[in-house]
Amino acid sequence: MQRIMRIAFDYNNPEKISLLEQYHSLLLLLKSHLTDRTFSILASPKLIDNNQHLGWYTNLEGQPLLLDSIADKSHKNKIIKTLQTRINDIENAIKLMPLSGEERSLVSAWLPRIKSLGNQIYVINDEPVIVNTFEEPVLPAVVPVIPPTPFWRWWHFLLLALLLISLLGILWYLFCPFGKQKSAVHHPMAVVVVKKPEPEPKSPPEPVSEPKDTVPEEATPTAISEPKPKPVPPPAPKVKNPPNCITKEEMNKDPNPSKMAIVFDNSPSMTVTLNESPSEVERYFRYLWDDYGRNMSEEEKIKYEKRMTRLPTRLSSSKSVATSSIDSIQPNIDISLVTLANCPAADVSPFYKYTNRVSLKHKIKQLTPSTTSEAGTPLYSGLEKASKILDGITRDDYILIISDGEDSCTRNNICTLANYIAAQKPRLKINIVDIAGEHKIDCIANATGGKVYIAQSPQDMIKQMNNAVSSLKINRPICQ
Repeated sequence: MQRIMRIAFDYNNPEKISLLEQYHSLLLLLKSHLTDRTFSILASPKLIDNNQHLGWYTNLEGQPLLLDSIADKSHKNKIIKTLQTRINDIENAIKLMPLSGEERSLVSAWLPRIKSLGNQIYVINDEPVIVNTFEEPVLPAVVPVIPPTPFWRWWHFLLLALLLISLLGILWYLFCPFGKQKSAVHHPMAVVVVKKPEPEPKSPPEPVSEPKDTVPEEATPTAISEPKPKPVPPPAPKVKNPPNCITKEEMNKDPNPSKMAIVFDNSPSMTVTLNESPSEVERYFRYLWDDYGRNMSEEEKIKYEKRMTRLPTRLSSSKSVATSSIDSIQPNIDISLVTLANCPAADVSPFYKYTNRVSLKHKIKQLTPSTTSEAGTPLYSGLEKASKILDGITRDDYILIISDGEDSCTRNNICTLANYIAAQKPRLKINIVDIAGEHKIDCIANATGGKVYIAQSPQDMIKQMNNAVSSLKINRPICQ
């Protein structure tokens, strides 16, 4: 890979670190779903110069130049069209990807950043490459176009309204004659006889009864219903907190919380199945390195290799158990991932905060052993780098090593390194999950007050990983 450019980077800015981690997760998520040509528009960032600068790299070969420096407008427009085509290809691929809710949120948040006008666009052999600024996305303003209302629509409704009013007027005239009264019909022979009313007979006066001393009845009082008291809800049951839980206040008050590094072996030897005995695994390694299978036919070799690399492998089980164990680690502990894949040096990630642990787990799930000639287990380098990013003096820090063997990249004595770390950082504790069970690196844990856990089966992996995390005392549950 060649470096396109280098920019200053504020490693102490948590927002920038978070964006860098998210972008790495986005690249891991998209890479397997895009063609190499489409994926090539996304430059890869990497911290360099002791985390002081951010280098942007690409697999494209050729002299990079800024898009804005191209004077030929037709040539520039052609590259812009190519860039838009690549972005459209990414959007179409995302629509077909089976994404979880968290992955969809990550993609939705980063699509505007990929299309941002504030990004720097480089051109290598007429292929555009996006260098993200990690700033707020700048998108072109979209002016809404309001189509004019055709004339015939409102004229049509006006005509219907006039016809309706006319119809209502006719109905009103026919059935409501404005209160006119019908006139009486007079006949010329009609005689009107007026009958004198007879006087009504007078009724005899009723006898006046003498008043009696009576006691007036008291008015019956109206019953007033008293308001019923509202039912008092039963008190909420007290939540019983788990023992040794940690309160949110306790986490927030800690100005210098612990940190942790997971040293993860990602070497080719991790592809061996866990369903074979240690002696059979040792035989398989002799087959790989000492030409042990020279007398086998090609068909026998294929069957043998399939049997020895069938699931569950050391790597698949380590991934599964590591990602599940991360969920049990306290939210106030930041985690860095140190991967062992190629000689001579290990690869170290920035610290992942609790809110970015989804990205950390996704990165672990995407790990694949190297197939280059430099593939190996740089355990000495991984331990050295992990210890340098941790304090271990003013606070308790932790390293968890998940590996199946010793260093295969250097002859430096790793036990001497462990003793040096223990003397310099007395509060740094190291636990080991030994998948091979050969006890070749026990001295690392012994020097730092840690423990070694042997895991040679899928069941052992779950149990021993939980024990390794539990003994570090960083998996206290949060109090309710």
